[in-house]
Amino acid sequence: MKKSVKILWRVAFGILALFVLLILLVNFRIIGNMPSMEELENPRAALASEVIADDGTILGKYYQVDRSSSDFNEISKNVINALIATEETRFYQNSGIDAKGTLAIPFYLLIGKKRGSSTITQQLALNLQTDNLGKQRATNPVSRAFQKLQEWIIAVKLERNFTKQEILTLYLNTVAFGDNVYGIENGARTFFSKDAGHLSIEEAAILVGMLKGNTLYNPRRNPQLALGRRNTVIDNMVDANFITPAEAAAAKSKPIVLHYNKIDHNKGLAPYFREVLRDEVKAWCKDHKKADGTPYNIYRDGLKIYTTINPRMQLYAEEAVSRHLQALQKYLSNQNDVKTGNVWKKWPQYLDKYTKESDRYRNMKEAEASDEDITRSFNTPTKMKVFAWKSFTEPDLNEIDTVMTPLDSIKYMRAVLQAGFMAMDPESGEVKAWVGGPDFRYFKNDHVAKTRRQVGSTFKPFLYCFAIMNGMSPNTMLPNEPITIGNWTLTRNSEGSVGGSISMAGALARSLNLVSAYLIKQIGAKAFADFAQNKIGFTSKIEPYPSIALGVSEISLYEMLQAYTMFPARGINTKPIYITRIEDRYGNILETFAPVKREVISEKEAYTMVKMMEGVLQPGGTGARMRGAYKMQGEMAGKTGTTNDNTDGWFIGYTPKLLAGAWVGCENNFIHFATTGIGQGANTGLPIWAYFMQKVFADNTLKVTSSDKFPVPANMTDETYSNFDTNVKPGAEAEDIGNGSESDYQTNEEDMYSPGAEKPAQETTKPKEEKPAPPKPKEDNKDKGTPATPKAVYPPKKDS
Repeated sequence: MKKSVKILWRVAFGILALFVLLILLVNFRIIGNMPSMEELENPRAALASEVIADDGTILGKYYQVDRSSSDFNEISKNVINALIATEETRFYQNSGIDAKGTLAIPFYLLIGKKRGSSTITQQLALNLQTDNLGKQRATNPVSRAFQKLQEWIIAVKLERNFTKQEILTLYLNTVAFGDNVYGIENGARTFFSKDAGHLSIEEAAILVGMLKGNTLYNPRRNPQLALGRRNTVIDNMVDANFITPAEAAAAKSKPIVLHYNKIDHNKGLAPYFREVLRDEVKAWCKDHKKADGTPYNIYRDGLKIYTTINPRMQLYAEEAVSRHLQALQKYLSNQNDVKTGNVWKKWPQYLDKYTKESDRYRNMKEAEASDEDITRSFNTPTKMKVFAWKSFTEPDLNEIDTVMTPLDSIKYMRAVLQAGFMAMDPESGEVKAWVGGPDFRYFKNDHVAKTRRQVGSTFKPFLYCFAIMNGMSPNTMLPNEPITIGNWTLTRNSEGSVGGSISMAGALARSLNLVSAYLIKQIGAKAFADFAQNKIGFTSKIEPYPSIALGVSEISLYEMLQAYTMFPARGINTKPIYITRIEDRYGNILETFAPVKREVISEKEAYTMVKMMEGVLQPGGTGARMRGAYKMQGEMAGKTGTTNDNTDGWFIGYTPKLLAGAWVGCENNFIHFATTGIGQGANTGLPIWAYFMQKVFADNTLKVTSSDKFPVPANMTDETYSNFDTNVKPGAEAEDIGNGSESDYQTNEEDMYSPGAEKPAQETTKPKEEKPAPPKPKEDNKDKGTPATPKAVYPPKKDS
């Protein structure tokens, strides 16, 4: 044998040996990032975690890539046939690598043609590497050759460990359909609003056609190209004998009909709830580990988060909030100080703050624009899109194209009324509806759990309950007279009334501040604060001021509803619960959640408070319009609340089966209604509750009706507790102006505490947030014959 031939053979065998050695090194994971056998046997395509309502409805998803998973029998046969006919007709004959196709590649290259040789199994291998290792298809020829080698090895392993059906299923669960949508199930739901098992021939052809180019052949973006590609796939199905020419002709004659429904976190039901839930589940993931010791990932591990949200109630709640805010906004927007922008004259520091927090300002700063250029830009009229109420049933319509200066747009958006609304079962604690604001696209702040505002008269039921626990009864007659606690004096009720006496039940119904001040004097602010903090369990700080009787404490709606559960739940305080269980992608239960309950008051005391709070909604009570204007029937109780200057409007009410509450106000406390007739809780919060309950009562599937009764305790034998009269004369409803204005008080700051109460230490752990200075006190003209006493430093309004 010639020496040259020997050298040639040696080189050939050397190359072959190196190739075999390279395969072995890659296979045994000595070089490269070859997935382990365990990873191949349990492929982990990144799956979106799903938020599931109490009836199985998917409320939303958390994802980096929006992917869902299906079983083989859940995928239409049309999809399988279209895939095999188009991607690989010899799929059932090969063993993961198409040798014929691979060997033909050099010949195609010689004649200047491009030919793909990757089998479905090889494409799956690439997809699994992308998911597990986070890398994409290589563009460098050397890197791509090495990647191709890995694909071959993985493909062979997949063929050895999975059936053909399993490989097809895995492939269809990992492919991309554009618009950040992954997996055949998600593709079907996104583009056609149906599950993958019910896709027609033409719909299956559309989706399979997109695999060649999910942007180029996206039917939403390029309908004509998508139509041509669809018809090519249908022709392939005929060539592969999967369908008849007649079936193909019928399918090709149909136009592309999309029912596009991309799940957007800004849209859909309960977006505020889903955002709060996201934070909680992310915290849960950090504390819970998978079998491999790594923490769960909310964006990749396909968790199923089962919640208590009822889609029907959620829809009714969102419509109720939108319906009433749309009407209220007209009054606020037409208010002179808001309409002219004069409301901002006293608060220029906040306008400057919001300007500097805007994207426009930050972008100009990054571009090193001068302060003069930035100021000019913020005062130059610009085309923009802003939130505006157009429909309370179609949220997507609530925006307009307009022209205004960026500075005016800040003023405009800060004057949009905000709201929070939550409904729950008071006994089980299950949260049924959660609305954190008017529109999540434009306003991200959640006003259910994350916002704390003064609660006004909605806090009074706890004071009256504490008085009941200390020996008083609904029939106890109380003075409606000016009251002094130390040097702290309340001269009149917020609406100006003073004098006489009234039963405790009547005082609660009319929300009389003088009577509440009398009660706090009798039982002591320190004792009541301790009851609220340690017995009821408020986590918000309840300072032992006498004025806590009037609701000056800042508490979230979520926390208030938890506290209110003790009334309809027969003395039991139940923490709201909105997650029932969390499952992994395979349906294994990772954790279940149960309500936390504890007894706070007796069943007898709870029922007494229910009967007293029913009086709030009767003629003469502050919530009388519930029965009058809104024609609500059945047993229900509640309490209105309004804070000084009509800044915050509240209503918390309940029936025997449902507890719900609403807060309405602006982000900035200095933007508020000018009149109590419009700004009181009976006109801002109560109507939302009424609209919601009207829909709930009308929906028989919810099993919450106006015929439901509050159960009478078995030991309720004392008529003093069960039979009483509010002694409020029927007629126009009382106005609940809430905790009044500064001119209602006379005191020194030191005397805001009840006798014997220690003044709380000043916070030293963190600097206090800058607050607007309180308005200068007005002179009280009622007592001109007596020396002037220092005015109260009324609990200041915090601005957010």
